[in-house]
Amino acid sequence: MKLSTDRILTTHTGSLPRAHDLTTTLEELDSGRMPDPGAFEARVRRAVGDIVRQQLEAGVDIVNDGEQGKVGYSTYVRHRLTGFDGQAAVPVRADWADFPEAAARGERRSTIMRPACNGPIDWKDRTAVQKDVTNFKAALASAKPVDAFMTAASPGVIAHFLKNDHYPSRDAYLARLADVMKEEYDAIHRAGFVLQIDCPDLAMGRHLAFPEVSNAEFLKIAAANIEALNHALRDIPADRMRLHLCWGNYEGPHHRDIPLRELLPVALKAKPQALSFEGANPRHEHEWVVFREIRLPDDRVIIPGVLDSTTNFIEHPELVAQRLVRYAEIVGRERVIAGTDCGFATFARSVNQVEPEIAWAKFKSMAEGARLASKQLWR
Repeated sequence: MKLSTDRILTTHTGSLPRAHDLTTTLEELDSGRMPDPGAFEARVRRAVGDIVRQQLEAGVDIVNDGEQGKVGYSTYVRHRLTGFDGQAAVPVRADWADFPEAAARGERRSTIMRPACNGPIDWKDRTAVQKDVTNFKAALASAKPVDAFMTAASPGVIAHFLKNDHYPSRDAYLARLADVMKEEYDAIHRAGFVLQIDCPDLAMGRHLAFPEVSNAEFLKIAAANIEALNHALRDIPADRMRLHLCWGNYEGPHHRDIPLRELLPVALKAKPQALSFEGANPRHEHEWVVFREIRLPDDRVIIPGVLDSTTNFIEHPELVAQRLVRYAEIVGRERVIAGTDCGFATFARSVNQVEPEIAWAKFKSMAEGARLASKQLWR
């Protein structure tokens, strides 16, 4: 992957705002109402072209397809794989449970259902990833980004969001997911794109899926997720991959989040060269100091979030620059790429946490902040 050799490059986590009509179609698709295939595919192709153009106009150097054709960064697999015809209720977030009056209000009162694994997992639509690749290549034909990446769900994050009601153990579930998803990972790599593996399970799994265990016990679970992931990534060079971890892309207390200080040594055992993580929100911005205490291996790159993906505040470019310089002064300017805490449209919903037009304004602020940091670091 391209590194910041003469200036700080900019990128993001993956999901980007979708047009309202596309969001509506994706919501219908996820509820079982199949759109006209030809019309849907044509609409996604246009959306990918638009989103690449918008990224470049906003100053993003390393772009992607914005996940325009996916209903969600993790749950999209239910439309590509067999075995996900079950349903399971989403548990109440443990951090909100500590504040019962707050948890009793708003959307947290409703019961949200997600697909569950209730049968053998295999491919039912191997063409889906090839359509993603074709759409993205077409969009890039007239664009000149510094680099391009595509995202895919990790075995661990699929296991986190889609409950296992079929396989005899969590390890067996992970192993099967790793074997099947390897095909998608390899296809993205063969297409010439940097592969981003989405692994929020490595952090948010602690307080959302395993709130009853200790941090030490959870780190063993995270290590098992990484072992399964590395097995699936065995045929892809490390420098053609990046990994994203986060503590949950939602505005909430987050006081139960496992500290980066404890998680980082385990996360660095994953094969991808670059590590993307939250670094802008009020719960995790202070953790830049962790890189003073834990040495980043010489062959690794970091993509700290310098934009909070859950607030409509637009970060000042000088603040963005300060955040980038702090990391660069510790690990080296060439090994820092500006990123976002998480995606701005993690799931296709009618309402986004951050208004789309504000999200693009935040990207422009990131680009300006990266320019300011570059002047300071390369003067």
